[in-house]
Amino acid sequence: MTAMRSKFSSRQSAQHATSSNLPSRFDDIEMPEVWTMYQSNPDEELRNFIIERFLHLVRYNAERIYQRLPDEVDLEDLMSAGLFGLMDAIDAYDLDRGVKFETYCAPRIRGAILDELRSMDWVPRLVRHRTSKVEAAKQQIQMEIGRKATDKEIANRLEIDKNEFVKYKRDSSAVAVTSITRKCYQSEGSRELREIDVIKDEAQESPVKLIQRQDLKELMTKGLTRAERLIIVLYYYEGMTMKEIGTTLDLSESRVSQMHSSILARLKAQMQHRMRELEPMRSH
Repeated sequence: MTAMRSKFSSRQSAQHATSSNLPSRFDDIEMPEVWTMYQSNPDEELRNFIIERFLHLVRYNAERIYQRLPDEVDLEDLMSAGLFGLMDAIDAYDLDRGVKFETYCAPRIRGAILDELRSMDWVPRLVRHRTSKVEAAKQQIQMEIGRKATDKEIANRLEIDKNEFVKYKRDSSAVAVTSITRKCYQSEGSRELREIDVIKDEAQESPVKLIQRQDLKELMTKGLTRAERLIIVLYYYEGMTMKEIGTTLDLSESRVSQMHSSILARLKAQMQHRMRELEPMRSH
């Protein structure tokens, strides 16, 4: 089935997963007779008629599974996979067994859809299994004791040692893959917002914060000597130690510490004096 699926794009197949509602010369024939005709002579026209007749089962099963899946999964892809499951069921159906085709084909349609989902999933099945075991144990303990379960409690419930639990926990925190072009939410206009439009760039500093940082730096160093200004900048902005600053300025560590304390005392007095300038204007 995988080889057969590779010959067609999933979207192209899904386009045919909609009933044409066109009249057929088989419409007035009872289904048991249609199956007898098909199994004695499986021609393409008859096969297409049977596919259209049971196409609603593909949509029904695909939509039920789709409701429990994340947004990045396409319903059309599920219907396309389900369509292949329906085609396999038609080819394998045995009328002599006395089983209704609807009953026979439903598990095959669901199985084909689930196989497609597994092929799309980058996380191994063992990891999924371990994740579900950890989550189940965590929820059970939480319900029993009324608080968040500790790692030791979860490991004891799973009957595994500390090292094995570390592996379980690492697997259960695997990062999920998502599409940054998927729909995020509907904006006020006609344009849809995607994840890429609203995702935060942690690596880039806000221009407003940069300006605020620069203003604070100028305010703090205003009225200081060159050496004092360097001590403030190197200590608070560059993250250097007192010893490193002393080496840079050719001063002892104790002298740098003394100057630092003196600067802080003066800055504190200066800030208290200028508090009114920093307060927001009150409306009269």
